Amino acid sequence: MSVTQAAAPVLPADLEALMRQLKMPYARALAPELIATAKSQRWEPAEVIKALFVEEVTGRARSMLATRRKAAGFPTGKTFDTWDESASSIPVPTQQALRTLEWIGRKENVVVCGPSGTGKTFFLEALGQQVVEAGMRVAWFRLEDLGALVRAHRSDDSVSRVVARILRADLIVVDDIGLLEVGADAAEGLYRLVDAAYEKRSIAVSSNLHPAGFDELMPKTLATATVDRLLHHAHVCQTSGDSIRLTQALAGKGVTAMN
Repeated sequence: MSVTQAAAPVLPADLEALMRQLKMPYARALAPELIATAKSQRWEPAEVIKALFVEEVTGRARSMLATRRKAAGFPTGKTFDTWDESASSIPVPTQQALRTLEWIGRKENVVVCGPSGTGKTFFLEALGQQVVEAGMRVAWFRLEDLGALVRAHRSDDSVSRVVARILRADLIVVDDIGLLEVGADAAEGLYRLVDAAYEKRSIAVSSNLHPAGFDELMPKTLATATVDRLLHHAHVCQTSGDSIRLTQALAGKGVTAMN
């Protein structure tokens, strides 16, 4: 014997049209079931209205968070949920102070430098995710991405406009400086970004080199001008120790065990 499921309640056409006009998709999706529940449980009218508004606000917040995450361009999606602050060589009080995000309100910068595999990118990505969760915008770049932007927009002299669009983000991250040779376009892109953001936006960078050694990567004059602006209002965190990735690999934690 088959059991026929009750049809989902239908929202009155005029009410659905009004909610569409007001652009309330999340409340509209919940409304039929909510109204049926309200009738059976004899809710007060104010309770129904509040529940619909809460659903709409919550749905919009989820959607906006997803949009900010996608726009940021994070490399892996890592957050502080899987971060072990005790395993990092960055002092725990420094980590906790940076996680308050107060430095972003002050338009200060963060520089994380140290050997490969010591958690620089992980820490900055987790910070960026927290910035996004706080309702702010993040833009994530590798140094070669900046070089590609400069090359693409040099012909029509629109580099400055592109940099201005990047600065709509509250935090701009430039990851893995020093891993690869810095071409002229990338060096120019980094300088333009740091110069335009100076005392207007926060920049966070990760690097295998301390910024004092950037003149090994790019022309000295350009490096000096870039570092001068980058470090003037910056929190510098130096990581140390063995590669976390290599340590995990050697301990067999980098893969799922085969049966």
